[in-house]
Order: sequence, then structure tokens, then C-alpha cells
Amino acid sequence: MSASTLSLLLERAEAERDAAAQALHAASAQADAARHQHGELAGYRQEYQQRWTQQFASGTTMSIVGCYQNFGQRLDQAVDTQGHVARHADQRQDRARDALRQAELRVAALRQLIKRREAEAQRANERREQRAADEFAARAHLRRMAHA
Repeated sequence: MSASTLSLLLERAEAERDAAAQALHAASAQADAARHQHGELAGYRQEYQQRWTQQFASGTTMSIVGCYQNFGQRLDQAVDTQGHVARHADQRQDRARDALRQAELRVAALRQLIKRREAEAQRANERREQRAADEFAARAHLRRMAHA
């Protein structure tokens, strides 16, 4: 592979890495929001249960108890649903983190390959220069011998 091809591959890998970093950032924000909302709903459910426990202690009608139970069930469902949403958001965040890690590894591998190729090219250039210097010295020596 030529140096320009490797540079192009590196640019593409860096762009993919940057996109993966943005995806991780978005997934983290979504996961944080989902966990926060789950916590808010769970807290509200606890407060709701405490308020109604106090209300029941002072006496209430059966129709109000029915309303409490109905709303409590819907609130439980909402908390459970939000818990699932939060877990899925965490899983998406984990996958995004893994994708970023893989993209960073590709960038590092390409940089290492480019560095290795540059070092090889430098060594080859140094060998060519040394051969040219040796040939020049040998010819100069032969000329001096011929003139002597």
C-alpha cells in the first residue's frame, strides 16, 4: 500500500472513530435521561404509596381505594416500562462504547503501520545513500590508483 492510500485509510478510520465518539456521547445522554426518569417515577410511586397509606389510616371510601389501586397499577407499569427503557439504553451505551474502542484500535493500528512503513522507507533510503557513498569512494580510489 502506498503512503497516500494509508493516509486515506487513516483519515477514514479517524472519521469513523469521531462518529463512534459522537454516538457514544448521544447514547450516554439517552441512558442518563432514561435512568433519571426511572428514578423519578420510582420516587413518585413511593411518595404516592406513602400519601395513600396516611390517607387510609384516617379512613376512606371503597371507590377511592379502587381509584388508588387502579392508578397504583398504572404507575407500577410505568415504572417497570421505564426500567426496561433504561436497561436498553444502557445496553446501547455499552455497544457504542465497544464500537468506539474498536474504532480507536483501528486508528492506532493504522498509525502504527504508517510509522513502520515510514521507518522502512527511511532505512531503505539510508541504505541507498550508503551504497552510493561506497560506490563514489570506490571510484575515487580507483581513479587515484589509476593516476598513480
